[in-house]
Amino acid sequence: MVSVDQASPNLAQEFVAFAVDCGVLRFGEFTTKAGRQSPYFFNAGLFDDGAKLGRLAQFYAQRLIASGIAFDMIFGPAYKGIPLGAAVAIELARLGKNVPFAYNRKEAKDHGEGGSLEGAPQQGRVLIVDDVMSAGTAARESIALIKAAGATPHAVAIALDRQEMATETQADGSTKDVPYSAVQYVREHEGLQVCAIAELGDLLTYLHAQPGNAMGEHLSRTQAYRDRYGVKS
Repeated sequence: MVSVDQASPNLAQEFVAFAVDCGVLRFGEFTTKAGRQSPYFFNAGLFDDGAKLGRLAQFYAQRLIASGIAFDMIFGPAYKGIPLGAAVAIELARLGKNVPFAYNRKEAKDHGEGGSLEGAPQQGRVLIVDDVMSAGTAARESIALIKAAGATPHAVAIALDRQEMATETQADGSTKDVPYSAVQYVREHEGLQVCAIAELGDLLTYLHAQPGNAMGEHLSRTQAYRDRYGVKS
């Protein structure tokens, strides 16, 4: 198995550059689920061929190994987490850590064995693999499914931590910003470890380092967004 010291010290910067080159990380005007106008957007669905998905899995695996997080199996939440979890399981097996993989269906089967879970039986310490964590809804749903199946939700691996305030729905149906991110909520309230390949701070470092400040406008707008909605690490 690959050792921890084989993970590149510049892994986060390499990942951000890779995501930009693939068109997965884009700049412009985008509306988030919270209704915010974001100057950048990360769409993991655009890792849309074998080479891109394979390289992405390498980033996940390297970050996970460097983190030292121990786990017994991988869970990929529907829908984006399914190919991500499968790809990471394949890459880890290639590196010598072969673990079971499972995922859920959005709609429970009404035939065969039924149920909403597919793949290996839930057991031991489960690692949830997803792309980003915005409101933490998918993570909480996964945690509930894993617990109901008798296993222990132990950690979450994501590609990008946006490091921004989460929102909570109020009694009247409106939403309110809260002074913590979805990642922080999962860590502090659910007790799970969270491992991210890169964070918003890494994106800002990447933008700042571009030759001739070619992305100066994106840098200033992204920094302003973080100043308004960012959380403390």
